[in-house]
Amino acid sequence: MKKIALASGILLQLCFIKAQDTIQSRNLKEDLAVINSGYTIQEKTHFFQKEWVKKSVAPALLFTASAATWGEKENIREVRNRYLPNFKVKYDDYLQYAPAVAVYGLKLAGVKGRNNIGRATLSYGTSLAIMAILVNSIKYTAKVERPDGSKNNSFPSGHAAMAFTNASFLHKEYGLVNPAYSIAGYGSATLTGLGRNLNNRHWVPDILAGAGIGIISTELGYFFIDKIYKNKGDNLSMLSRIQGNDYPSFLALKMGTALGTTNFLKESELDDKKQIGFEGGLEGAYFFSKKWGVGADISFSSFPIKSQRITLDDGQDFGDHEIKTQSMGFLSAGIGPYFSHEISDKWQLTVKITGGYAATANGKVFVRGEGIDAPNHELQIASYKPKPAFRWNTGASMTYKFNPGLGLTFYTDYNQINSTIRYYFSDDIKESAELDQELNNLIAKEKINYITLGLRLTAYF
Repeated sequence: MKKIALASGILLQLCFIKAQDTIQSRNLKEDLAVINSGYTIQEKTHFFQKEWVKKSVAPALLFTASAATWGEKENIREVRNRYLPNFKVKYDDYLQYAPAVAVYGLKLAGVKGRNNIGRATLSYGTSLAIMAILVNSIKYTAKVERPDGSKNNSFPSGHAAMAFTNASFLHKEYGLVNPAYSIAGYGSATLTGLGRNLNNRHWVPDILAGAGIGIISTELGYFFIDKIYKNKGDNLSMLSRIQGNDYPSFLALKMGTALGTTNFLKESELDDKKQIGFEGGLEGAYFFSKKWGVGADISFSSFPIKSQRITLDDGQDFGDHEIKTQSMGFLSAGIGPYFSHEISDKWQLTVKITGGYAATANGKVFVRGEGIDAPNHELQIASYKPKPAFRWNTGASMTYKFNPGLGLTFYTDYNQINSTIRYYFSDDIKESAELDQELNNLIAKEKINYITLGLRLTAYF
């Protein structure tokens, strides 16, 4: 999941990078020679400032991420199977078209975009044709089996390619009007890709590759149509005068390392160490002034639980065994006040305090030993079910702005959850009246405190 969130954050960068021409110092003698020769002075542009380089950054990173996660696709799917094994909500079949529907809705409502409806449709149709050719030619050549085993046409994801083609279409037409359109478009495309994974229809590398194909297809579609029209849009001069309110309202994708400051299962005696996990999610805030606003976040964090070694000794030689507990996962959401201070044009400090709820995933407890005659030498002895609990969160962040619309944020958060966990034991234990009375009424109150250190890709609007 965190790799999806990271890949999704990469997409937002394409929306807000602005061209910055770098004027190179020239030798006076060289300038005079150029003027006398009758040629116009051409300012040299650095490689990374070239237009085609900037447009290819997001697809290149997505294709690289797809290759990097290929060998881990089975392990990544296990995260889905661990927390949402029965997820079947086909929203992704419809959400993939939402950005394109938004474009035509805005145009029919009279909202000026980059192009008039005729030229926009021509660019969009060209983008769809390029995307369809790329996706289908790869699908039926690679012949990768879907994770649900239904067909051998998994790579790349056609839904993800369609969603990101449509999101890039919305960005091209209305990103200059308001970056919020780009954020909404790429956000819905990211949710579409996530849905393909949660519905067990695609591996993560399929989705990342499909996203890259969608973006590059739109770039190519607009490139060819712009060449035909010999300009970059019908209404660019008007849109270039649109400005924001300079408030630090933002939407961000975040990912970080979560460091436990307490033993999460200390009272249950299933954990004797402070664990290290990861966090990923979304965060945003709307500011009413340059200083004050209200914000919210939704995040997922997961912590592995280290196995506990035990020795069974009741007169029989059981040997060494260990108690293995499935990882703890938290889905948290909160809302509260945000304060922002602009240190300079490039640096911005933000502090916050939020309150909300955290839902903790159910889990299982196993005993493992070489003498156990069961698959993987494991026998389930219990399951645990935490109750939803109040979570409060406070944190500070520092953002470096690449430009007025995009920044990279270094953040640290402190989270506290007081969780009540009920344990349910297996039928074998229930057969013992003594164990049944002692264990099946077991309720533990655990303190879940952890600090997160991470990065956010922050888009301002």
